[in-house]
Amino acid sequence: MVLCDVCGQALPSEAVGRRHLRRPSLCRRQLRCPLCNAAEGCDELRRQTETARPDPGPPGSRSPGAPPECPFCGEAVGRELEEHVRARHGHLLGAPGTDTGNSEQLYECPMCSLTCTNIQILEEHVDLHLEEHNFSEGGNIGDLELAQQLQTEEDERQRSEEEKRENEEFKKLQRQYGLDNSGGFKQQFLKNMEREVDRGRMQPFEYHKRKADMLESLASGIDDGKTKTSGVIEALCKYYQNESKDVRHVWLSAGVDHFHSSLGDRGWGCGYRNFQMLLSSLLQNSFYNDCLRDTTLIPSIPKIQSMIEDAWREGFDPQGASHFNNRLHGSKAWIGACEIYSLLTSLRIKCQIIDFHKPTGPVGTHPRLLEWILHYYSTDNEGGAKVVCTSKPPIYLQHQGHSRTVVGIEEKKNKSLCLLLFDPGCSSQQMQKLLKQNDGTGLKLLRKFVGSLKEKQYQIVAVDGVLSLEEKAARCCASQVLTSEKIP
Repeated sequence: MVLCDVCGQALPSEAVGRRHLRRPSLCRRQLRCPLCNAAEGCDELRRQTETARPDPGPPGSRSPGAPPECPFCGEAVGRELEEHVRARHGHLLGAPGTDTGNSEQLYECPMCSLTCTNIQILEEHVDLHLEEHNFSEGGNIGDLELAQQLQTEEDERQRSEEEKRENEEFKKLQRQYGLDNSGGFKQQFLKNMEREVDRGRMQPFEYHKRKADMLESLASGIDDGKTKTSGVIEALCKYYQNESKDVRHVWLSAGVDHFHSSLGDRGWGCGYRNFQMLLSSLLQNSFYNDCLRDTTLIPSIPKIQSMIEDAWREGFDPQGASHFNNRLHGSKAWIGACEIYSLLTSLRIKCQIIDFHKPTGPVGTHPRLLEWILHYYSTDNEGGAKVVCTSKPPIYLQHQGHSRTVVGIEEKKNKSLCLLLFDPGCSSQQMQKLLKQNDGTGLKLLRKFVGSLKEKQYQIVAVDGVLSLEEKAARCCASQVLTSEKIP
């Protein structure tokens, strides 16, 4: 049995497969015109929908000559309104209280008076009204909330990217300053030798020999001396006495050995190598024998790291120790002036840190730095001699990213000053030229005029005597709030 999809009436068999609404004799239900509300039979609906016109509406409503609009969905459908209404809204055409032939109850929308034959359909219809109302009432609030949500998401994204960038920069700095737990002197030495063998620059037998020498050096704590060059100060003294007509005076440190970086500390070992240079001069001076009786030979870099850790354990520079997590041995951590000061003071060697924290000359230069060093060397060594070989130890010179050792200073006839520096970056082969050449061409490796010293700030560590046990203890307490002396 087939039911009418408009009124629910059972259809006879001859109507099966035909459009019921086009057979008025099969439907006895009285329908109302959606435009004029006239009750007509199915056969009159077409005529009524074509001829009926709604009453003039309020301003802004459809003009009399405009095509008819569907009263249910508002679509302009012209002469096909009847077909549109029957096809899409046929089940809603019954008026309230109209008998459908099946005693079917009708439900009227309380908001727009639309009649529905099914309570579920009415509920869905009313829900649409409510959703539309909520959107119109709260649309601006919803837009504001959406904008705030989008801004919050953008802020969180930027914050996440910033944290990621900061973490990457921090890890980069850790790698740069040897604080990334990537191993120390021994690991780097072996890795670089293996690379040299792979590139054909080192024979396997040489690899095994140097490995054995390195392990022996680490076990004894004594530097193997393979990067050391001796006799440079003596060669300079001889050269200045015989040559260099433009030099008025020159002051030189007491004897200093040059140490350069090796396969094990290349890229991070300059501070340790400069300490070895300074210590080599102190070991040649009997004035410091008492404080260095336990250090008669130049220690290896891992040994120097252990010595600095010992100074920290005594209480020197706790703030600096915490920066390194109280551990240097087995790392590639860079050290600077504060670590050199702590180590020397723990050995009862009297020294001071001088901080040239800003340029004192034109174009970012530091003439006060050179004047201080001139005063350091020339005090107690004044006279008419052109070359003065002093008993003064060399000076540790630190700036951002590198450190060197000051071994003397020149005063030109025009009163300009020039530092003489030992750089751990210079190889033994380069330093040997200073021993073999008498024309002074190798001096360009050592000379630094005021115009070439343009770092933002410099620090120096200068040795000036021996400490008593009481003085050492006092300096240990003072180093817990260590501040360097600043030159204005």
